[in-house]
Amino acid sequence: MRLLIVEDEKRLAVSLAKGLTAEGYAVDVVHDGLEGLHRAGEGVYDLVILDIMLPGLNGYRVCAALRAAGHDVPILMLTAKDGEYDEAEGLDTGADDYLTKPFSYVVLVARVKALLRRRGQRAGASPVHVHGDLRVDTGARRVFLGEDEVTLTAKEFAVLEQLVVRAGQVVSKAEILEHVWDFAYDGDPNIVEVYVSALRRKLRAGLIRTVRGAGYRLETGR
Repeated sequence: MRLLIVEDEKRLAVSLAKGLTAEGYAVDVVHDGLEGLHRAGEGVYDLVILDIMLPGLNGYRVCAALRAAGHDVPILMLTAKDGEYDEAEGLDTGADDYLTKPFSYVVLVARVKALLRRRGQRAGASPVHVHGDLRVDTGARRVFLGEDEVTLTAKEFAVLEQLVVRAGQVVSKAEILEHVWDFAYDGDPNIVEVYVSALRRKLRAGLIRTVRGAGYRLETGR
C-alpha cells in the first residue's frame, strides 16, 4: 500500500512516515498543499493523510479539488483545530475521516487500516488470498503455509502482498520498488532480490519464480 502524507510540520511528517514505513507501507511526504494536490492527483496512492493548515493551498481546498476531479482515494484529515464546524467542513469537502492534534499514533494507524479495509470492501476485494497451501490475509497481515503461521517482517509482507494480489502474473522489480519503497528511494534496486530470497527461505523455494528480464511470479499451481 502506498500512502501520501501532506503535512507542513516537518518533524511530525517525518515521525509519521517512519512509523508507517515500519508498518509495511510505502510512504511519500510533501509539505505544502499545491504539491500535495499534484501528487495525490497522480492516482498512485491508496490513502492520503492531509493536514488542513497548509501553505499554498489548505487541506479543505486540496480535498475538494481531488473530489471534484473524480479521485476517490481515502483521505484522513489532520488538524490542530477542534469543534463541530471544522469537522463538518472537512467531511463536507469529501474527507473520509478526521483526526484532531495531538493524537495517539496508535489511533492514527488504526484509522488508516480501517480506511484501507473499507476501500477494499467497496472494491469487492477479499483480504484473504488462498493459493494451494499458502494463505495470505492482507487485512490482518498474517501468512499461513498449511497449518503453520509464518512470521514475516513488515517489508517481507509488503513484497509478498504485491505478488499475491497478482498471483500468476509477472510483477516487475520496478513495480515492487514503487509500491513497497518510498518515492525518494535511490538505493540499490537489487534490494528486491534480497527480500524475495528471504521469502523463499521462509515459505517455499519454488513458490516465487524468477522470470528472467521481467520480474517475479507467484506460482498458483501448488
